[in-house]
Amino acid sequence: MEFIVGTALALFVCGGTAWLGMHRDRAFYPTVVIVVASYYVLFAVLGGSDGALLSEIAIAAVFTGFAVAGFKRNPWLVVVALAGHGLMDFVHHGLVDNAGVPATWPGFCAAFDLTAAAFVGWVLAFRGDYKGKLPEPGRP
Repeated sequence: MEFIVGTALALFVCGGTAWLGMHRDRAFYPTVVIVVASYYVLFAVLGGSDGALLSEIAIAAVFTGFAVAGFKRNPWLVVVALAGHGLMDFVHHGLVDNAGVPATWPGFCAAFDLTAAAFVGWVLAFRGDYKGKLPEPGRP
């Protein structure tokens, strides 16, 4: 069920923001990556483990770095970050012992991330208003 909900929510968020034109701001999807990566940090705080918190901050920093690089240099790095985070969700339990992570979260998050990555990739590859790149900062 978490896979269905994650996929549906990603389609709703990405499709809705595209329909509204919000996705045209080059900061939008990098911000999504940063927010998505921060949830495991939140769960570490809820779980009360300092070790998990430090590990989750380190992992989130990697994805935040990709988001920033995607914003500054190449928006395809945002697609890589979303897809990478989705794949990381499948192995997260083996990387970090984070008691605060809900049992259904990895499946939900993986479905959301991979669906969003596919959507952003589609936008970059096929939307005529982008032609392979997002607009420059400050330009709608």
